[in-house]
Amino acid sequence: MRRKILVSFVVSVMSAALSAAQDYGVKTNIIYDLTSTVNLGLEYRLADRWTFDMSGNYNAWTIKKGTRWKHWMAQPEIRFWNCDAFSGHFVALHAIAGQYNFGGIRNNINYLGTDFSQLSDYRFQGYLMGGGIAYGYAWILGRHLNLEAELGLGYIYTKYDKFNCVGCGKRILTGQPAHYVGPTKVAINLVYIF
Repeated sequence: MRRKILVSFVVSVMSAALSAAQDYGVKTNIIYDLTSTVNLGLEYRLADRWTFDMSGNYNAWTIKKGTRWKHWMAQPEIRFWNCDAFSGHFVALHAIAGQYNFGGIRNNINYLGTDFSQLSDYRFQGYLMGGGIAYGYAWILGRHLNLEAELGLGYIYTKYDKFNCVGCGKRILTGQPAHYVGPTKVAINLVYIF
């Protein structure tokens, strides 16, 4: 009798452990990887069609002399999946916060009133916060592996100091506010589900 109870208990625990599988995901954004930015995302199933995702990234090194692309950023996100969590279509709401130190990035981009070409000749250091909405899709590659694409649009408020050149410390503006509307999340994630 005790043996039957013990076997029933072990089978119940194993079943519960196996049914809890596919509740967590660990991910890396391949786009950030290509820019030498260390990043990690963790996703947790809240319900059948809801998940919570927290991603963060960090870049603290100089890629080439005369260019600054240093930053850290965190992006919590709540996702609603069309069918089941971790597969198919999803929509999301995300927040964003971080700090940056950018400069010496050659470009001629002027996007929706934001003149990114100033990054060619000046250095900007400050913080940012905002949020947005996103759409994404996850392809199941294997039992524990997914590929996920996501595009988010939203608003970012930033306050920065502007410096005369990339390498010098001569500050020419302090505490300058700016507003940005546009893409706030672009991701191609490789996800391990467990």
